[in-house]
Amino acid sequence: MSLLTLEEFVPYRLSVASNAVSSRISQSYRKRFNLKVSEWRLIAILAETARMTPQDIGKAGELDKITVSRAATVLMKRGLVAQNRNPEDGRSHFLSLTPQGQDLYAQIVPAAKAMEDALLAGFSKEDRAQLVRLLRRIEAAANST
Repeated sequence: MSLLTLEEFVPYRLSVASNAVSSRISQSYRKRFNLKVSEWRLIAILAETARMTPQDIGKAGELDKITVSRAATVLMKRGLVAQNRNPEDGRSHFLSLTPQGQDLYAQIVPAAKAMEDALLAGFSKEDRAQLVRLLRRIEAAANST
């Protein structure tokens, strides 16, 4: 029987790194902006696309239906996200950022970039680009099976 060295096992390393980064982001965004990570992700997705259905937000952000619904409800109550019926399909609706949501996004972006810079401070520009390429390859491989 071959043994698995957990500390060298890439799926484990990815999970540990992801959890550490998510925890750091969660603490920062909750304290500074009163947002959960799922709420921030929904805001960031909408900032890049103007409007989307909850289903499309889930796909874009790797979020399940319940998480999108809860995040959207909280953000709508805070006046950061608006919900409008889809004129082509009376059953579905679009979510979009309100002006207040856009203002909050503009405040968060510098903080998000500063956190990324702090996390990757020891990486060269080339290392960062290589890391993104490798992560995309891992995602593609994981999604193809």
